[in-house]
Amino acid sequence: MKDIMIMNVKKIAFGAAVVFFSNFTIAQTLQDGIISVDSDKFAQAKNNFTQMVAKDPSAENYFYLGNTYLRQAEPDFTLATESFNKGLAADRKSYLNQLGLATVKLGKGDKNAISEIQKIVTDSREKDAEVLFRAAEALTLFEKNNSPDLAIQFLNKAIERAKKDVPAYYYYTLGDAYRLKRIPGDAMSAYDKALPLAKNKASVYTRIGTLWMAAQQWQQAKTSIEKAIATDPTYAPAYKALAAYDIKYQENAKATQDLINYTKYADEDPYTQLEIAKLYFTNEDYANSKMILDKIFDKINDPIKFKLRAYVNYADGQYAEAKQNMDTFVAQAEKSRVQPADQGLQGLIAAGLAKTETDTAKKTALMNEAQQKVAIAKAAKDETMKWDMELVKIAGGGASQSAVDAGPTNPQIEALKKQVAANAQDSDALYKLATAYQDAKNWNGAIVTWQKMSTLLPDWAPAYYSLGYAYQQATNNDAAKIAYEKYIATVKPAEVEANKQTLAYAYFAVAYLSKDSDPTKAKDYVAKSLQLDPTYQDAVKLNTEINK
Repeated sequence: MKDIMIMNVKKIAFGAAVVFFSNFTIAQTLQDGIISVDSDKFAQAKNNFTQMVAKDPSAENYFYLGNTYLRQAEPDFTLATESFNKGLAADRKSYLNQLGLATVKLGKGDKNAISEIQKIVTDSREKDAEVLFRAAEALTLFEKNNSPDLAIQFLNKAIERAKKDVPAYYYYTLGDAYRLKRIPGDAMSAYDKALPLAKNKASVYTRIGTLWMAAQQWQQAKTSIEKAIATDPTYAPAYKALAAYDIKYQENAKATQDLINYTKYADEDPYTQLEIAKLYFTNEDYANSKMILDKIFDKINDPIKFKLRAYVNYADGQYAEAKQNMDTFVAQAEKSRVQPADQGLQGLIAAGLAKTETDTAKKTALMNEAQQKVAIAKAAKDETMKWDMELVKIAGGGASQSAVDAGPTNPQIEALKKQVAANAQDSDALYKLATAYQDAKNWNGAIVTWQKMSTLLPDWAPAYYSLGYAYQQATNNDAAKIAYEKYIATVKPAEVEANKQTLAYAYFAVAYLSKDSDPTKAKDYVAKSLQLDPTYQDAVKLNTEINK
C-alpha cells in the first residue's frame, strides 16, 4: 500500500510539474514576444506568436499575434483584424480580441471606438489587469486618435490589480499617456517607476531620452540615449532615437551610422525596413532610402509604400513619377490616412510640374494648387518638410557647394568656414559667414549659409529677409519672392513696429517681382508696403505705375 501511495504521489507530482513547466514555457514565450515587439524585432515577434498559436490556438495567443501587427510603425489593420477574428472564434467572449477589433477602428480614425473600448472594460468588470492594460495601450497607440485621460485611468487600475507584480511596461505606458497629455513631469515620474522594474533598462532610458527631446532639452536627451546604449548596445530603438537627435543637429554622417546600427539590431521585417527607409529620407540620404524601398517594395501590401516612393521621386526631381505614386497612395489608402503632409507634398509636386509646363493656363493652375496644398501642411504646423524652402529649391533656389567655392573668398570667409565646420550649431559664426559672403558678393555662399541659419533658427525672421536679398542679387527672382514672403509671415505681431521699414521693402520687393506675372498680388503687396511706410518713394512709383 505504501509503495502504491508513493507511486501515486510521484505521478501527481510529475503531472503537476508538467503543467507548471508547460505554463512556465508559455509565459516565457509570451514575455519573449513582448520584448521582441518593444525592441522593434517585429518579424521575430510575429514568428514567436505564430508558433504559440500553432501549439495552442487560444484566444489570447491570437490576440498577441494580432496586436503585433498594430504595434509596428505602419499598422497592418487587415492581418490584425484577421487574427482578432480567429481569437473570437476560439472564444466569443474574449475581451482582449474585442479590444483588438476596437483598436483597429480607432487606428482607422473612428473615434466611436473609444466608447467601445470603455464598454469592453466595463463588461470585464475591471477584474483583469491585462485587459485594463491593453485597453490603455490601445488608447495611447495612435498619435492622432487617442484618449490619454481614459488610458491613465485604466493604467492606474491595472497597476492596482497587479499589486506587487507590476510589469515595467505598465509604468512606461503610463508615461506615454502623460506625454500625449503634454504633462512631462508626470511622464518622467512614471518612467522613473518603470526603471527599477525593467529587465532591459535600455527600453526606459530610450523613452526618457525621447521625452527630453520632445521638451527640446537636447543635452539631457543625448545623455539618456547614451545610457540606453551603454546598458544594452543591441537595443535597436535607442539608435533610432539617436538618429533623430543627429538629424536635428544636421549631423548627417552620424545619423547614417545610427541608422546602420538600427538596421543591424532591429530585424528584416518589411515594415521595419520601411521605417528605416523613411528615416534615411528624413536624413536626406535619398540613395539609401531608395535602395531599401526597392528591396522591400513587393513584400509590402500597404499603400504607404507608394507615398514613400513619391517622396523619393520628388527628391530626385521626378515630378511626374511622384505624382503617379502619390495619386496611387491617395486612391488606395483610407481617407483617414491622408495627412496634411501628404497634401503638402502634392503641392510641391505641382510646383515641380509647373516648372516645365508651357501652357500658361495649366502652369497658373499648377502654381495655385501648389500654394493651396502647401498652405494646408503649414496651417497644420506640419514639419515633415521645410515647405517654403522646398518651394524655393523648386524655383531654382538651390546653390551647389561647387558654385559657392567658385565664388569670391577671403581670409575672413575661410576662417569662418572652419568655425562652422567645427560646430554646425554656432549661429553667431553662421551669421558672420553669411554676412562675409554678402560683403564679398559671393551670393551663392550667402544663399547656402542663410538657408542653414533658417534651418537652425526657423523662427528668426531676418534670416529669410537676407535670403531673399541674396536670391535677388543672384537674379533668382522666383526664389527671392518666396523667401521675402517667408520673412513677412515669420515676423511676429509684436515685432512689426520695430521692423516697419524692412517689412515695407519686403512687401515692395514681392510686388515688384510679381507685377508682370500676378498684377493682383502686386497691387495688394505694394498697398501693404505703403501702409507701413507712406514715404517709401519706390513703392509710391510702383503703385502709380500698376494702378494706371
